[in-house]
Amino acid sequence: MKVLVIGGGAREHALCRSLSLDPEVTSLHCAPGNAGIAEVAELHPVDALDGAAVADLAVRLGADLVVVGPEAPLVAGVADAVRERGVDCFGPSREAAALEGSKAFAKDVMAAAGVPTARSYVCTTPEEIDTALDAFGAPYVVKDDGLAAGKGVVVTGDLAVARAHALACDRVVIEEYLDGPEVSLFAVTDGETVLPLQPAQDFKRSLDGDEGPNTGGMGAYSPLPWADPKLVDEVARTVLQPTVDELRRRGTPFAGLLYAGLAITSRGVRVIEFNARFGDPETQVVLARLRTPLAGLLRAAATGQLATLPELRWSDGAAVTVVIASHNYPDTPRTGDPITGLADVAAHDDHAYVLHAGTRTAQDGQIVSAGGRVLSVTATGSTLAKARERAYRGVARITLDGSHHRTDIAAKAATPPHQ
Repeated sequence: MKVLVIGGGAREHALCRSLSLDPEVTSLHCAPGNAGIAEVAELHPVDALDGAAVADLAVRLGADLVVVGPEAPLVAGVADAVRERGVDCFGPSREAAALEGSKAFAKDVMAAAGVPTARSYVCTTPEEIDTALDAFGAPYVVKDDGLAAGKGVVVTGDLAVARAHALACDRVVIEEYLDGPEVSLFAVTDGETVLPLQPAQDFKRSLDGDEGPNTGGMGAYSPLPWADPKLVDEVARTVLQPTVDELRRRGTPFAGLLYAGLAITSRGVRVIEFNARFGDPETQVVLARLRTPLAGLLRAAATGQLATLPELRWSDGAAVTVVIASHNYPDTPRTGDPITGLADVAAHDDHAYVLHAGTRTAQDGQIVSAGGRVLSVTATGSTLAKARERAYRGVARITLDGSHHRTDIAAKAATPPHQ
């Protein structure tokens, strides 16, 4: 099978790494890719938001399957353009991807499907914003209705900060704060059958102890030893399947990766948000534990054949990923700094590896930073504690001037009584 992955972040590197290990994959390509992906796939320049250009590339390569990684191309309809050219594509249509592209649309779908979520208001005027903020009180949860590259959500106890963020958005969703731990659960679906993957937990705040501003994610781990063993089945029954059924009822079937961000509240499971693609950094740890070959799973979803697949297979162990971010992230990050020690990670531990996100190869061949979240170190182990130890040992081998990372990823889950 010849596979083309669209995107160039750590999520796409994780996808390419898993696909490169799949014996069904005879040829692996990525566009535009990054410096790390170049080690496992042939890279091609392309504007990932240009559906015609992506489709032309897929046809030229003779791709059997295209996997669209990031949310922006999905919301722009790139998957539609690929399918129109007769190429199987893993990723929802433009209309279905609105589940991530519009928070208000997602709330409407959840209401129709009876999916448990936070109470909310959709606001477009200062008066509506003030009414909503007053109705819920602190802590305030304010979400830009559209895509905002992981920076559209503010959770704060400061009314002025909440109001300023709301006023900066064309349309904003203001909702009640959900207490309890957060869980990320992916599901692969062909628009009818839903196959949930293993849950993970990510760390959104930039600093230890969940302090600092929100980010795109500073690390993740899987499995969740503290979670109810029935959680995945419950979420599949009350959240994932009803959402997929509702979208199909509307004539916009969702085929691809459905991501549910969940809060395990004192009143039960509630949906925080939906994404229409694999999430970063949770993808790194979930795919590290998946034993079922990835290419066949994704193609079955793209061709409506998920119901024919056997049960997914998983490793019994754990996985932890730690993100290394550039100086000043999540504000305006500094780029162009040399990165050293990358090869040392896997050389010293075959259970740990580096996944690139914001990197590029300079003219002198040196790999340098090219974004806010630069890379992540992912490690596996028989326990969370072992996987965590290996991940941080790998992080210590990498040098990037001015960089920072959290030191507490999976710390609580990896210690007794959760070990």
